[in-house]
Amino acid sequence: MAGIAAGLEIGGVSRYLSVPLAAAAVTALVLAGSFHRVEIVLLVLSSVFVTYIASGILAHPRWGQAARGLVVPDLPLRRHAILVATATLGTTLAPWGLAFIQSYAVDKKLKPSDWRFERIDVVAGAVSTGVIGFFVVVACAETLYRSHTHINDASDAAVALTPLAGHLASTLFAVGLVGAGLLAAAILPLSTSYSVSEAFGKEGRIAGNLRTEPIFFLTYIAMTALGAAIVLIPGAPLVPILFLTQAVNAVMLLPLLAMIAHLTRDRALMGELRIGTISACPAWATTALITVTVIALGAFSLLPSH
Repeated sequence: MAGIAAGLEIGGVSRYLSVPLAAAAVTALVLAGSFHRVEIVLLVLSSVFVTYIASGILAHPRWGQAARGLVVPDLPLRRHAILVATATLGTTLAPWGLAFIQSYAVDKKLKPSDWRFERIDVVAGAVSTGVIGFFVVVACAETLYRSHTHINDASDAAVALTPLAGHLASTLFAVGLVGAGLLAAAILPLSTSYSVSEAFGKEGRIAGNLRTEPIFFLTYIAMTALGAAIVLIPGAPLVPILFLTQAVNAVMLLPLLAMIAHLTRDRALMGELRIGTISACPAWATTALITVTVIALGAFSLLPSH
């Protein structure tokens, strides 16, 4: 919801109008739409992310330095930098995302013959996430970092693009914020709804309704309303909230990834679908990386000089 508010406020639309309308729209989509319709709408919304790529290009970055930064880490050993690194891991490998993928596959009623296409879908989504994230970093590095601009909300990043990259780049970045906000406003409550339903022994179904799936849909409505209410709190520090929640995501990932790695190696549970040692290595390596960042964040947080 914060992205919706920030993006539309650049165009002069108050968050007290845009956020309730967006919350009502995504709720109506899930309550009244079929699985196929919801899937199509979310796919269309995800196409908006191409605007971030355009914004990054229009910022005229120094591509040599950008390419070097992809492979050569340059992280100051300070608490804020460690927080950013931890939050980046938490938002990229979000616990809710892992839960959503498996619940979504069940709700979509995928058969074993469909799994290879689902694997392509997941891999393509992961690669796209990395590419789009790269251009977001490039756009912000060429504006916020170069001009030493501090941001209080997401719209500041879009506004900062104007003097250095022009109004088109700023507008495209704002459109990306709105698109990302709408996509998140629909998917995050869905992930929670799936998980809560499964905790009660039910399978959440988008194709159901309030009468047949009360836990699923009431959870969705409650989570959407809660997200909208937080964004509408006057003076709410949305950027600090964003960083801290994503850092919490990273902490929550540790037991979740370890559990997934263990379960997928269980021969009795997985049978012929059990993953081998080579496939398990990236999962354990990722878990180790997140463990190091979380421990480092805790250590630096205890040092007042950092």
